[in-house]
Amino acid sequence: MRLFLNKFSLGLVAACLLGATPWVAANNQASALGSNTNEVTEDDSSVPFIDLFRAALPFAEARPWLTGQNVQMDADGWPARLNGQIAGTRFLSNLPSAAIPSGQYIVLYDGQGKIQFGGDAKLVSMEPGREIISLTPGSDNKFDATLRIVESNPNNYVRNIRILPPDGMCANNPFKRVPNAGACPGNYQSFEQNYAQQIFNPDYLNYMKDFKAIRYMNFSGVSNDPRSSWNQRNKMTDATWGGKQGTRGAPIEIQIELANRVNAHPWFTIPHAADNNYVTQFAQLVKQRLRPNLKPHIEYSNETWNFIFLQGNYVRDMGMARRLDSNKNRAGYRFYSERSVEIFKIWANVFGGSQRLVRILSGWTIDTQVTETILSHKDAYKYADAFAIGPYFFGDHQSIQTVRTLDQTFKLLTDDQYRYSINNVLEFVHKQGVVAAKYNLPLMAYEGGQGLVDFKTTDDMQMPNPLLYQANRHPQMATFYTRFLNGWAQDGNTTLFMHYTSPRTYRRYGAWGSKEYVSQPTSQAPKHQALLNFIKSRPCWWDGCRQ
Repeated sequence: MRLFLNKFSLGLVAACLLGATPWVAANNQASALGSNTNEVTEDDSSVPFIDLFRAALPFAEARPWLTGQNVQMDADGWPARLNGQIAGTRFLSNLPSAAIPSGQYIVLYDGQGKIQFGGDAKLVSMEPGREIISLTPGSDNKFDATLRIVESNPNNYVRNIRILPPDGMCANNPFKRVPNAGACPGNYQSFEQNYAQQIFNPDYLNYMKDFKAIRYMNFSGVSNDPRSSWNQRNKMTDATWGGKQGTRGAPIEIQIELANRVNAHPWFTIPHAADNNYVTQFAQLVKQRLRPNLKPHIEYSNETWNFIFLQGNYVRDMGMARRLDSNKNRAGYRFYSERSVEIFKIWANVFGGSQRLVRILSGWTIDTQVTETILSHKDAYKYADAFAIGPYFFGDHQSIQTVRTLDQTFKLLTDDQYRYSINNVLEFVHKQGVVAAKYNLPLMAYEGGQGLVDFKTTDDMQMPNPLLYQANRHPQMATFYTRFLNGWAQDGNTTLFMHYTSPRTYRRYGAWGSKEYVSQPTSQAPKHQALLNFIKSRPCWWDGCRQ
């Protein structure tokens, strides 16, 4: 942390250091469902933060199109010296127009200089350290906005930029935006005056409050992240938490605070290359700041069995280096198992035992042999509290490419000739549950839901993508979700199901979001409607689930 802290950093750090969590959600501990998060990016339609700049593209990553090659950054990523060039960033991109309110936003900053705005952001007025911009979606009905620092005093350079909505919230209801003080006489809190303590978009809190747990895999940026030491982690003082794989991610303090705000168990994924000091410091921070009624769910990395990820190749290399197996893949499974147990032991040591922890080993939904290897390796199952898989229903990858009608798309989900029909995926779930039960462990889902995506397409509107979006928007999708979740609940050894994922724009990479944007009415989001109905109709059923 830098030796000096501006008023923004002081407020935000204090809010977390002091555990400033005056609100607790309605009781969500009877919920059987959790939610995965999204990556921190400028196009994330879950819009988790009040300050839009929190998810902006880092200035250094905007080279060469917005930031000059000769611009020098400080340790936190702010342009300290322009050297005759310009430093720019993109803070909104491809964001649905209804995801945030249109109107006038307040831009605060420290230092001396000149800022210009582009795209859908237009300057309205300016004074030192405070400017007002209008944000109005373009003709494409989306928000795209940039910011450029064109002048900056190197002795007092422009930094600590915040982009804040003009409205606020009532102090006794953190889950709803209100336009002005007239909406809650006596306890109105404007975002401009209280952003450092509020931190989170009320629409985002309102979305998350119904879930029992929150998995931070995407939010933390853990996949394909090579960082290993504690001083490399994302920090509260970073200019932005957005960016590319390997650099983006909300700080651990923010992950903890979100769990505290909505009374949800945090599901942490530990970076694959994290050294023991990183793991220890992580555990100590969680012990210090997490509400005592919440249980840290601990998982080593994400899908290390999946060799398309950096972490998948890392565990294979480490497994071979430790000579855990002559087969490279099995060596990777064994190293994952071994390193997970090492991490579990570190956390248990920090917490004075494992009673408050939920230690999770995870594997490949369709391969019970991988499960056997992971659980049996050096009796790893004895140090775990659950085994998790990622069950998705979608038909099969080849057939998705050929569908041309809605009926054909729905058939992928219901016809058992397809390997990943709902029934066939539930059969995978059953087989995994049997293996987990053999080792006295319950079965969880670290991810899951529909998986209709054609990974071969190169454009959002290339067929069959529009058809896949249509299927996800159709009321029938709620029926499929209900059928699938009821099948999960009825299997016998299943527990927590973490849906994938938070509100997310439908793109060629998948229609994963339960909503398409965070403020979308539930009546327009059949998947989310099905999740909420399941939460209400099927309270958690396993022993100790409400503790």
